[in-house]
Amino acid sequence: MATEHRTIQVPARPAPFALEPTKTAVVVVDMQNDFASPGGMFDLAGIDISCIQAIVPNVRSVLASARANELPIVYLKMGFRPDLEDAGYPSSPTWLKHKALHVGDVVTAPNGEPSRVLVRDFWNTDIVDALTPDADDVVLYKTRYSGFYKTDLDDVLHGKGVECLIVVGATTSVCVDSTVRDAMFRDYHCLIVSDATAEPIAVDAPRSNHEASLLTLELLFAHIVTSTDLVTALGPNSAGPT
Repeated sequence: MATEHRTIQVPARPAPFALEPTKTAVVVVDMQNDFASPGGMFDLAGIDISCIQAIVPNVRSVLASARANELPIVYLKMGFRPDLEDAGYPSSPTWLKHKALHVGDVVTAPNGEPSRVLVRDFWNTDIVDALTPDADDVVLYKTRYSGFYKTDLDDVLHGKGVECLIVVGATTSVCVDSTVRDAMFRDYHCLIVSDATAEPIAVDAPRSNHEASLLTLELLFAHIVTSTDLVTALGPNSAGPT
């Protein structure tokens, strides 16, 4: 259990990763309907979300292991206030990059209720049903790619004595990458779960953007592990249902 002071050697690359459960948290990046569900922002924009949907079972497996080891879990969600002021509307680079994806538009959620693209407290910014947070999990909204930008993430982690982050979610080259880089700049040790992160950009290319991003992160910012190796290292009875 996480209350036991122990160090787990995780078979990661470029080298084994020494993980102390009492100092480790899982960060789930943007596994929300806008990016991973039919009818969400990516889907409406014609972006193939199948690679993000495909990692859901592996994310669930990692979360089950984390909960069995009493690791804190923090969910990040990209979502702006209804007035879009925190998106930098109408002239900031953040707003202009998202404008083409119809951020703020009123849409109809699958249940028939009105929703808004990438706006807080609507279906679009809810975590996908298969990964619904538990009552004890922390859920934080963010307004930029990095989970550390103008959020309470750093304070939450420090308050729990966290020094190491296990990172899962989407997308690899954007919000995962940005959050991991900012984490490393704040002296967190990061372990990225390669098959519990996903990237639609260049998914069909000879070498995908997902793979290229993981290579850069491995060389300079983090360690990389598979979900199977991580779950096995955390304990044979920790995986739970998938």
